[in-house]
Amino acid sequence: MFYFSPRNHVPSKQDYLCYMGKDKFHVDDLSSAHVYLRLPEGVGIEDIPEDTLEDCAQLVKQNSIQGCKLNNVGVVYTMWSNLRKTAAMEVGQVGFRDEKAVRRIVVERKLPDVINRLEKTRKEVVQPDLAGEKEAYEVQARSARKAETQAARAAERAAKEETRRAAELREYKGVMKEANMTSNKELASKYKTVEEYEDDFM
Repeated sequence: MFYFSPRNHVPSKQDYLCYMGKDKFHVDDLSSAHVYLRLPEGVGIEDIPEDTLEDCAQLVKQNSIQGCKLNNVGVVYTMWSNLRKTAAMEVGQVGFRDEKAVRRIVVERKLPDVINRLEKTRKEVVQPDLAGEKEAYEVQARSARKAETQAARAAERAAKEETRRAAELREYKGVMKEANMTSNKELASKYKTVEEYEDDFM
């Protein structure tokens, strides 16, 4: 497995990380490598930066036995969840669950500066733990979703409490509590004259 760092790659987060297998296989009359792009959390296929997409397309073209010699090569890409693989398919052959979710771009020509830059970032991992990486990613995604849900619930509880307090203030509920009231008899037993009460009040 080869890993590449395209433009917009964030090493600390492993966002926009390209990776592909060593093997080549046939796709639409041309051999080519499947290149996978790891997207940041919350980024969809429509949000991929143009330069990152161009880097991936150049990798596909470069790693095609025949396509690397041709101009105007078509490259298709889709989300991983849209890939379909059956037992009857050849090695390296894939299908799509929904053709409408497949995007197509044309690579007009090979860009040596892009290929050279990507080749400098190439790292080979002999036995990558893709299942472990996927599981770790899913655990992190679940944890993030759980934290978001808890934060939303806390915000909702705080909003309800604020609404309740505002309603109490509008209705003067705390004003007429017997514990807060003082009767005239209590005042008369405490003060002999009105002046004493006024002096104590100040």
